[in-house]
Amino acid sequence: MSRAFVKEDANNEPEDLPGRQLSGLPNYVTPQGRTALQNRVAELSAARRSLAAERSEDPFQRQRLRLLERDLSYYENRLKSARLVDNSGCDTGEVRFGAVVTVRDDTGTPQEFVIVGEDEADAAAGKISWASPLASALLGARAGARLSWKRESGETRLEVISVSYPKN
Repeated sequence: MSRAFVKEDANNEPEDLPGRQLSGLPNYVTPQGRTALQNRVAELSAARRSLAAERSEDPFQRQRLRLLERDLSYYENRLKSARLVDNSGCDTGEVRFGAVVTVRDDTGTPQEFVIVGEDEADAAAGKISWASPLASALLGARAGARLSWKRESGETRLEVISVSYPKN
């Protein structure tokens, strides 16, 4: 086989990994989000210590260690930059960070969303980032409000059914 198309470097190491991208927005977190960041840092730190202790010459192990270090650096920075916003038990009736919002769409289907920080967002679990277009449409609304959510697939009309803030 020809070696003409194979990149070689001095020590047969894979190239450095690019850093994880940050949005540049304030890093607002709920109390649960801060705890999740703390847990992630602890988990990655333990994994790094374990892998570093092996001192393997295997390039795949060293690559895995670099991945762990990259992710650990990201989560440490996210934890340092976290701005805790605790609206638990808030009773303003207005959609703010940390709110549990129930809406009804054009078809009458109710959906529930929780407005959370970027690192906490999980669409499948109904947790949406405060910086998302949907959250932007909801922020400031109250129960009974009707609003439009502009999406690539078109505009969806929503009615806010309820706004609550769980107590932690």
